[in-house]
Amino acid sequence: SERVTTRMASVETAAEHERILREIESTDTNCIGPTLRSVYDGREHGLFMEKLDVRIRNHDREIEKMCNHHFQGFVDSITELLKVRGEAQKLKSQVTETNRRLQDDGKELMGSMEELQLCRVQQRNIATTIDKLTHCLPVLEMYSRLQEQMRAKRYYPALRTLEQLEHTCLPRAGQYRFCSIMAENIPKLRIQIRDTAMTQLRDFLESIRKHSDKIGETAIKQAQLQRSLDSSVSTQPRALIGRRSRKEAAAATDSGGHGGSPVSEQDSGILDVEDEEEDDEVPGAQDLVDFSPVYRCLHIYTVLGLRDVFENYYRKQRRKQARLVLQPHSNMHETLEGYRQYFNQIVGFFVVEDHVLHTTQGLVNRAYVEELWELALSKLIAALRTHSSYCDNPDLVLDLKNLIVLFADTLQGYGFPVSQLFDMLLEMREQYGEILLKKWNITFRQVLDQDNFSPIPVSTEQEYKHYTSQFPLQDPELDKLPFPKKLPFSEFVPKVYCQLKEFIYACLKYSEDLHLSSTEVDDMIRKSTNVLLTRTLSHCLHYAIKKKNVGLAELVQVIINTTHLEQCCHFLEEFISNITNVPPDTANATKLYGTSTFKDARHAAEEEIYTNLNAKIDQFLQLADYDWMAAGQGGGTLEASDYLVDLIAFLKSTFSVFTNLPGKVAQTACMSACKHISTSLMQLLLDPEVRQISVGALHQLNTDVKECEGFARAGPVAGFQGDTLLLAFSDLRQLLELFTQWDWTTYLADYGKPTCKYLRVSPHTALALLEKMRETSRKNNVFAQFRKTDRDRQKLIDTIIKQLRNLIAQHHA
Repeated sequence: SERVTTRMASVETAAEHERILREIESTDTNCIGPTLRSVYDGREHGLFMEKLDVRIRNHDREIEKMCNHHFQGFVDSITELLKVRGEAQKLKSQVTETNRRLQDDGKELMGSMEELQLCRVQQRNIATTIDKLTHCLPVLEMYSRLQEQMRAKRYYPALRTLEQLEHTCLPRAGQYRFCSIMAENIPKLRIQIRDTAMTQLRDFLESIRKHSDKIGETAIKQAQLQRSLDSSVSTQPRALIGRRSRKEAAAATDSGGHGGSPVSEQDSGILDVEDEEEDDEVPGAQDLVDFSPVYRCLHIYTVLGLRDVFENYYRKQRRKQARLVLQPHSNMHETLEGYRQYFNQIVGFFVVEDHVLHTTQGLVNRAYVEELWELALSKLIAALRTHSSYCDNPDLVLDLKNLIVLFADTLQGYGFPVSQLFDMLLEMREQYGEILLKKWNITFRQVLDQDNFSPIPVSTEQEYKHYTSQFPLQDPELDKLPFPKKLPFSEFVPKVYCQLKEFIYACLKYSEDLHLSSTEVDDMIRKSTNVLLTRTLSHCLHYAIKKKNVGLAELVQVIINTTHLEQCCHFLEEFISNITNVPPDTANATKLYGTSTFKDARHAAEEEIYTNLNAKIDQFLQLADYDWMAAGQGGGTLEASDYLVDLIAFLKSTFSVFTNLPGKVAQTACMSACKHISTSLMQLLLDPEVRQISVGALHQLNTDVKECEGFARAGPVAGFQGDTLLLAFSDLRQLLELFTQWDWTTYLADYGKPTCKYLRVSPHTALALLEKMRETSRKNNVFAQFRKTDRDRQKLIDTIIKQLRNLIAQHHA
């Protein structure tokens, strides 16, 4: 039975394996997972693998049989494929070769086609060009013919040609730039043809434009000659300007209108007249200019009924020439000759217009000439303002002023109003004054830089008179002294005084010929001199005073110099009155500010002395090295600090030099120095960086203050009454006495009373110093806090501090 059972099991296993194999063969590989798992789950794994190997071998045999069956067909197919590949290679080579030949043949054809296209384009362009030229050539030929006719002065055929060109040829030609230019020129050509009769007039206008400067020069010479002659010689206002009479002018007009040949070049401008003087007379405008072309053209246009056209053209051209004449050269301001040429041209222009005004009937009228003159005045004044502003040479400005005066007088003789020119000259006066101030500023600085700031030694009477002639020194005591002697001031004083007079002369030169009254001239000179004093000289003096490395001796000499200059101001007043003939006591007369100028300079020098002196004192005070924690309670063995001894010696030496200074200056310098020392010592005492001060340090400072007070009592400078100089140290003295004598009872009891002993001691100052002493006491008593005297002193200081704070609070409330 076991064998049967085993056999049945093996049969079932074999059937199962067969099923699995079939399932594997018929199922997609993605779905054989469960099938294979059933094989692994069974116990006949090895048997299944054997069956699987057998099945694989069977399949391999079947595949081999099938391959053997179809092998010959496969080989035949490969052989045929190889034959096809060879034929395909041949076919590819043939196609490539055919394509190459086709491309080569096509290139030539394409080139020929492109050439053909270009030729056709060119043919089209040529045809278009020929067509356009067919229309344009007649225009160009006709325009050329027009130019020939204009050059040949065949103006009637030229007008016919213009007509045909404008209405026939140009519309056919089309819109071309040369056609537009021609069309624009047609009206101009018509105007040119219409104005042919004005050729002579244009030649005349060109000639007088070129020679207007010569005409103006002649007219100015006439005016200059008139000014040099006695006014009674001239019986007629216009006798010297060379104008012909009305009768002569009318005759000239008539002679110009009686036909005759065209005016030649010699007849249309300036006559060939040299600068000859016949009977000592300067030739007039009619002697230099031939006006017959104007008269002749005026007569022709009047006959033709075109007088208005002629008048308008003449006036228009003359306006243009006026603008050209009134346009100055860019470098006119560089030389006087540039201005002279400019004025000559303007004068020449208006001399011609004035002559035409008086010799023709209505070609120009008075309103037209006045309009031109107003235009000329505005442009002339604007040009002079602009160009004169570039000038920094006072001599050139003065020459320009004289030239403008001559220019104005010349045109005034022809009846032109020139008041605006004189107004402008008054404006230029301000500019001239500024230029003078700049020049004198340099001069004053040079004088200051060259000055040695020491009294002038004189050895002989000749030298003494030389200096007294330059400067009005009035010192009888100095006159009595024997030679050699010294003048109290330095070279600066006579040089500055002479320069002041030179400045006044320069101002006077400008004021001449301006038709001003003596009072106006005097007022202008005084105002300019005041500006020189208060601005220029004042700045120079302050420059010298504030300059670096200026010693006390130089500053002392500056004070002496300014004192003498201040004393001479009334001499300057008299000098101005003498040259202007205006008494100095005239009502509303301007006074010189020289006194205040020199006073200000002297005060600046005094302040600089005080500043320098204080700066030197500060240098000594920087050497102060107090031991603020010094022990001891003071006594007779203390000596003044070394720095203070040196400072006192320096002050004594310095104040000995101040003997030449005015008494008040020396006294102020001495008082200022003492106050500065006192203030500086107070600042040292109250310096926030000094947190602790001992009683010994206060005694040392008290000794130094006593040394300063001894210096003050010795009277380093004469003039102090009693102990006035000691008041500079009173604040410091009362403070030190309060602390060294510890007199707090008196201070607190009498505070606020006028009779208080310590009236100058502020509670704030006392509190600040006392707190520094409390800090010192606390530090010294750290290890001696059990000593009763120290504890009592500390409590006393705290009590006083509390009382001082209450006192401050009450005073504030």
